[in-house]
Amino acid sequence: MILTITLNPSIDRRYDVKDFEKGKIFRTNEYQYTAGGKGINVTKVINTFGDPVLATGFLGGRNGTYIIDKLAKMNIENDFIFINGETRSCINIASSDGSNTEILESGPTIDEEELNKFYQLYDSLLDKCNIICASGSLPDGLPVDIYNELIKRANKKEKKFILDTSGKPLAKGIIERPYLIKPNKEELSKLIGRNINSEEDIIRGVKGFIENGIEVICISLGDKGALVFNNGYMYRVDIPKVEVMNTVGSGDSMVAGFAVSLLRGYDLESMLRLSSACGTANAMELETGKVDLDNVDKLINMIKIEKIKI
Repeated sequence: MILTITLNPSIDRRYDVKDFEKGKIFRTNEYQYTAGGKGINVTKVINTFGDPVLATGFLGGRNGTYIIDKLAKMNIENDFIFINGETRSCINIASSDGSNTEILESGPTIDEEELNKFYQLYDSLLDKCNIICASGSLPDGLPVDIYNELIKRANKKEKKFILDTSGKPLAKGIIERPYLIKPNKEELSKLIGRNINSEEDIIRGVKGFIENGIEVICISLGDKGALVFNNGYMYRVDIPKVEVMNTVGSGDSMVAGFAVSLLRGYDLESMLRLSSACGTANAMELETGKVDLDNVDKLINMIKIEKIKI
């Protein structure tokens, strides 16, 4: 089974607005509310493939109850710690010009008792799962090195850990050597403390992580694909052009593809094809964290991979 961790879930509210601009009033009949947060997006895509997945993290208030109900309707198994605070909402305003404006609430505050309950739950869930995917930001009250602690506990039980976050939580987390990380260029730049202007800069930037023992490093390049590093090689992954509807959740869908591939025992190149197809397929959907399996199947054969010794 795959365990997904969403420490800061949300209700994702998407509004489609014609010619959106700040300072004006708009009305729309095109909107959608979904159970969200990066880890929950990962969960939904894994569930679409029919692979066993269990979602955990923190939920609270009416928003938390809404998310539980939505997961239940999708037949997604979950085991969250219910907190005193209210789960956040995140707004995505999709304009007809193709731009997306996001407003992200910071989320509730987690107290020490709630954190300790989560650690106890996590330890018990580790025995049920082979792969752990932890995604997204941290709500207030959690230690900045919480991902570090979760990876440490997973490594002791020889579980593969995929970490998809940014900033200090990522910097702290990589110390414990997760199996896979997926920063974009900007996140890599912040990690290494210098600008990334070329492919050579990326290669130099990831060498320290390779030496530290992280097995797979995926540098996301958006619509230009990705550069992936493993076992002394760089894989240049090119993705096809598609009609983009909504790019929010594409990175999460890519993570889901990695997790499914690991669970199924795919080789690395097959893993890169599936994960890249998932990320691209998500961009073709209006709903965040959604893929059409027919689109995924078509896209897999359109992914181009170049293997380069480094």
